[in-house]
Amino acid sequence: MGCLAIGIQCLIGVVFLASSAGKVTGRRAFDRFVSSVAGMQVVPFRSARSVARTVVAAEGAVCVSLAVPVPAATVVGLAIAAGLLAVFTAGIALSVRRGVRTPCRCFGASQSPLGPRHIVRNLALTAAAVTGAATVTAGGTATPGGVAVAVTGGLLLGALVTALDDILDLFRPVEARTHPYGP
Repeated sequence: MGCLAIGIQCLIGVVFLASSAGKVTGRRAFDRFVSSVAGMQVVPFRSARSVARTVVAAEGAVCVSLAVPVPAATVVGLAIAAGLLAVFTAGIALSVRRGVRTPCRCFGASQSPLGPRHIVRNLALTAAAVTGAATVTAGGTATPGGVAVAVTGGLLLGALVTALDDILDLFRPVEARTHPYGP
């Protein structure tokens, strides 16, 4: 596998690991995710819990597939990731188009409402997953130094993607707040 494929494997692996872990770190976390799925209004309310379970299981499958050091497993993991991301993108786009402002529970406890940035993020991740799958099948050689850079870059970029909502929220204007002792 070439360095590009390794870097993308790490990027997608971190994103899906953080995503699945953020949804199952406790019953309350999973319940918040179920509420978010229901709040998106793209599946019937009664199906939200089943859909949420399926999402978490599929995200776990991506993580396991990407952890197996076999190129075919990596391709399967990246293909599942691309499919999930495409479905997530379509669901978010439909919700945004309808004016739904439910919080994005993509990585757990975020309060950021779904919006265009989530669509762009998912489209970029879909493109990365497809590119990664194509580069795994194309083969290629990798030097130890190249692998180290690819792994480090993929892990850092994955961490950045998972924290993107929090980072962007730092730059949102602070709303006027009333202080109990005056202005």
